[in-house]
Amino acid sequence: MTAAAPASEASPVADREIVLEVTDLVKHFPIYSRGLIRRQVGAVQAVSGVSFTVHRNETLGLVGESGCGKSTTGRAILNLHEPTSGSVRFQGRELVGLTPNQMRPIRRDLQIVFQDPYASLNPRMTVANIVAEPFQIHGVDGKDKSHERVRELLRLVGLNPEHGNRFPHEFSGGQRQRIGIARALALEPKVMILDEPVSALDVSIQAGVINLLEDLRDRLGLSYLFIAHDLSVVRHISERVAVMYLGKIVEIAETDDLFDRPAHPYTQALLSAIPLPDPDRERQRKRIIITGDVPSPANPPSGCRFRTRCHKFAMVLNDTQREKCIGEEPALVDRGIGHPAACHYAEVVELL
Repeated sequence: MTAAAPASEASPVADREIVLEVTDLVKHFPIYSRGLIRRQVGAVQAVSGVSFTVHRNETLGLVGESGCGKSTTGRAILNLHEPTSGSVRFQGRELVGLTPNQMRPIRRDLQIVFQDPYASLNPRMTVANIVAEPFQIHGVDGKDKSHERVRELLRLVGLNPEHGNRFPHEFSGGQRQRIGIARALALEPKVMILDEPVSALDVSIQAGVINLLEDLRDRLGLSYLFIAHDLSVVRHISERVAVMYLGKIVEIAETDDLFDRPAHPYTQALLSAIPLPDPDRERQRKRIIITGDVPSPANPPSGCRFRTRCHKFAMVLNDTQREKCIGEEPALVDRGIGHPAACHYAEVVELL
């Protein structure tokens, strides 16, 4: 069943300042031949022309399967992976092409929280030294003032300041992630990239960290790029959601609009896999099963990258339509459904 597009309404974030603007971001990793004389024989197309904006005090969710390029996108924005091409503008300033020394003062406003709190914290440093390290690197505050600031940060993320002399291995996974958040907040950033910050935590611990992030966003006026593969978490924390597949964004919309009216076949398949708490609704829902393996990013399919696993391509489209999917890459535009979707034949489908 196809639902009619709703009347156009102003986005709740449209009138806010754009703090981060990503345009046609590309990151390819070269593949070299073996042997004495090495030459480039290909490239892994991890990110291929990604574009989006993040507004002030907004959370933009970036979701997709493992290996689709979500984390690489976050790292390329921060120049942790040097972009192959494209543009990243923070408050109007271009970041692509800046040297490490030019990036250093900007890193105070752009911070990242990594996925694995076990690996992102130095096991040989105390928690107080870990949280204070940004002050030392950027030459902010004196020793006495930074010591008090560390105590404030630990309180802010729900930890006991008296435990600052302990080492990371003495804390639980959720507490370690809170330490990572405290470190990212030390320099009072404007934008935080959260790279699957709760995926390594128990479900009971995830809720506490998510609530903490929401509270910090509202209290400190932060903007988040929230990278995740758990759609239920993304729906809870995000105002808008971008869906990524094989290095490209295939659909982007406000959260409720995306979950209630998905238009891209890949988004529909992802949402149909979310379990429902009501057994009756679970039995009645329409499931869309994705078959086959994800193509290699070193050799992606021509035209639409999702066509090799698309249920619509396999079962609904005629030969002429399939030829268009094979030969022409679909643009990420609104095709009359109310939000952009990168599918030539995008349409809203009722999943329940």
